[in-house]
Amino acid sequence: MDFSAWKNIEFAHPVFFWLLLLIPVMIYWRTVRRKKAQGVMMVSSVEGLKGLPVSWKVRFRPVLLALRVLAYAALVTALARPQTSNTSENIDSEGIDIVMAVDISGSMLAEDLQPNRMEAAKKVAMDFVDKRISDRIGLVVFSGESFTQCPITTDHTVLKNQIIQVKSGMLQDGTAIGMGLATSVDRLRNSHAKSKVIILLTDGVNNTGLVDPLTALEIAKAFKIRVYTIGVGTIGKAPFPMPMADGSVQMVMQDVQIDEPLMKKISKETGGKYFRATNTADLKNIYSEIDQLEKTKVEITSYKRYAEHFFPLAMLALACILLEVVLRYSVFRSLP
Repeated sequence: MDFSAWKNIEFAHPVFFWLLLLIPVMIYWRTVRRKKAQGVMMVSSVEGLKGLPVSWKVRFRPVLLALRVLAYAALVTALARPQTSNTSENIDSEGIDIVMAVDISGSMLAEDLQPNRMEAAKKVAMDFVDKRISDRIGLVVFSGESFTQCPITTDHTVLKNQIIQVKSGMLQDGTAIGMGLATSVDRLRNSHAKSKVIILLTDGVNNTGLVDPLTALEIAKAFKIRVYTIGVGTIGKAPFPMPMADGSVQMVMQDVQIDEPLMKKISKETGGKYFRATNTADLKNIYSEIDQLEKTKVEITSYKRYAEHFFPLAMLALACILLEVVLRYSVFRSLP
């Protein structure tokens, strides 16, 4: 018998345990019956009988009652049907392939988001990754050119480490929105996922790059890729760290210019949505909304199998009953 299985035991019919309340009645009835079966002799004093030895049969007579009680308790427990369960799950996940395209141009160091646009975008992107448990996600960075920082993967730990390493200055400066979008599309074009999504984040206007944004848009439409666009930056002017000739850094207020018409056109024609984040809280809410819009379909089917454990208890009850009968009509036969 595997006793380790009893650690997680369940009972199919625990109501039978109420029958255990009959054990005190059984003991009381047996004791009264035994007293009535014994002979009675009237003597004036029992002082002379105190030194007489007590037979071992008399001492061990309660073993018969103990065997009967044990058999009864085992039988009641068997009737309660002890069982253990083994649950298995079949997870059918209809994952989404997502590429996050992040602008890393010098203007992303502006501090209208805290601590700056770049760090705020990285933090929110990692939080977003944590929520997408079953999706494949990749990372593309762009400024004057574009680069795949991490191909689409389900290893989100590797992806988050790559996000942490992103910083301004990794690529030639500028804002090549078309290049960023085109590279993202290239990462998804061979995907067999039912839903393919790009989240493109920028804080500027396309001013360089070998691929025009509208051309990249047509390519995204051809591969049926939905694009969510995010414009990052406050309305008006934002504080931007400007390196000075003496090596110091001075905060300079610069105009925030985002090509919102282009962003809206890209998202609308691909079935996505355009968002504007003027502060860190806005950016968090935007990624949360995208998370809700792009829900992954996960179906979990549970199978529960039960293993019955009443048989050993039934055998124990039978063994106790047989042993009691044998002892009663052999060793303890002469006793009442």
